[in-house]
Amino acid sequence: MKIFVKYVSIVFLILLAATSLVVLFESSQKEKAVIPLSELVAKINAGEVRQIDVKGESLEIILNNDETILAKKEVGVSVFETLLNVGAEREKLAQTKIEIKEPSGTMVVLSNVLPAILPFALIIFIFWFMFRQAQKGSMQAFSFGKTKARLAGLTNGKKTMFKDVAGLVEAKEEISEVVEFLKDPKKFHKLGARIPRGILLIGTPGTGKTMLAKAVANEANVPFYFVSGSEFVEMFVGVGANRVRDTFEMAKKTAPSIIFIDEIDAVGRHRGAGLGGGHDEREQTLNQILVEMDGFETNDACIVMAATNRPDILDPALLRPGRFDRRVILDDPSMKDREAILKIHTLDKPLAKDVNLKVVAERTPGFSGADLANLVNEGAILAARKNRNDITQENMLQAIEKVMLGPERRSHVFSKKEKEIAAYHEAGHAIVATFLPHTDPVHKVSIISRGRAGGYTLKLPTEDKHLRSRSEFESELAVLLGGYTAEKLVFKELTTGASNDLKVASELARKMVTQYGMSDKLGPVNYKQGEELVFLGKEMAGEKLYSETIAFEIDKEIKRLIVDGMKKAKEVITKKMDTLTKVAKTLIEKETLEQKEYFALVK
Repeated sequence: MKIFVKYVSIVFLILLAATSLVVLFESSQKEKAVIPLSELVAKINAGEVRQIDVKGESLEIILNNDETILAKKEVGVSVFETLLNVGAEREKLAQTKIEIKEPSGTMVVLSNVLPAILPFALIIFIFWFMFRQAQKGSMQAFSFGKTKARLAGLTNGKKTMFKDVAGLVEAKEEISEVVEFLKDPKKFHKLGARIPRGILLIGTPGTGKTMLAKAVANEANVPFYFVSGSEFVEMFVGVGANRVRDTFEMAKKTAPSIIFIDEIDAVGRHRGAGLGGGHDEREQTLNQILVEMDGFETNDACIVMAATNRPDILDPALLRPGRFDRRVILDDPSMKDREAILKIHTLDKPLAKDVNLKVVAERTPGFSGADLANLVNEGAILAARKNRNDITQENMLQAIEKVMLGPERRSHVFSKKEKEIAAYHEAGHAIVATFLPHTDPVHKVSIISRGRAGGYTLKLPTEDKHLRSRSEFESELAVLLGGYTAEKLVFKELTTGASNDLKVASELARKMVTQYGMSDKLGPVNYKQGEELVFLGKEMAGEKLYSETIAFEIDKEIKRLIVDGMKKAKEVITKKMDTLTKVAKTLIEKETLEQKEYFALVK
């Protein structure tokens, strides 16, 4: 239907152009005045006419004052006879110069030939256009399997270099070796060293995998081709494999070169896990990648880099030596790295003198590089809303809470009773966190809604932690249940406000029992589910690898851990009821307590 409309539109435009030419020609003729023959005869008898040019049935009259007018004569009758019949005086007519002029060739074509040729020309043009489109479509069919890899370094924007990637010291060292090898391969070859053919960047979302690849593209003076894993896969079997072949052929022509495949898990999942068997398009694409990286014809001058945040689902053949034999882990940045990342992202932003990026870094444990970039941007937006010329420390701290919990919802107003319940709930979390060992210090308590939370207690560690102990988890369970326990003790009633706390506590308790071996009764055994069905995602788990008896014991241990946590919370809140009441009443009045205000009340 779209093609038909296109053809009709083209024909319409051509007809419109032809009509415009005819109208333009006629309008040029109509610019001169046209008079009847009786008026012309009167002018001839009065001696005002100097010359008459006859062009077919058209008469062009030139007067004595050089004015030109037009007239029309009868068809098939001479002009002399026509004028005499109308009443022209023979003597006056004899004194007038009369010339017979043949019409021009252009006029003959326009008036006679063009009406006959134009329809045939339009038909020929339509057929030519249709055949041209069909030929173009066939060429597109042949180019369907061509690679979609793009060559990096063609943009004029700001280039990302290694110095622009804060942290990731070990990762940059690993990648720098590849860049150095491509610049000076003899340095490695003389020692018999072989550079890895494949480098796999592994890290959680936002840790800088793609940014590091951009830095490699700008640091290495070699062609850098980048493509997404999903761009290989199409609905037709064999297209992805052909695109892989074309990508490697293009890279080999410009060797030494680097191919970067982003999100390789789109094509690199375990084979045999899909619904198409050996004819599955994704598996065919993966097979071709395996052959190109380490098959019969391998090329050491082409290095393949790839990035993924799901290394657990990649096919083992993809990870063996000779293919992706070097795996670079990109961890979440440490406190020192976070401060360095914040400095990079604030270089082009006006900061107030009171901004201390070290404090911001301390308050952002677990933030990735992308989270920190978003934090700085949110801080700038908050400053702009308040019509400031610079970004203050308060803007940055507010941005942390906005990124972690969502924007403030001040329109979500609690009733008087709900506000009281929320205040005691959050005070319960804070009091248990303050008076139990192995807990993180409280930085802020608020009953202002943020995101989906009705209130929140902000606890942050004083240093980066890589290992968590059983005591810390048990205290964390008590803190999570502090709000639930406070509601129960103070109001003798429970609300839905603790639903998310219970969900998080239950998940933590289950991990302690089934993954971390922190149950004395079940011992140091990992009670996990069977292999996941990869093509259906992580939600679809496989068969249980333990009996129903063990499942019953797991449920009992989970309940015991949660009950013990609630007992600890109850002991603390019962002892510190006066402090709890003081904090809750202050929250009802102020709605938010910063760290200094909170500890002034508690101490």
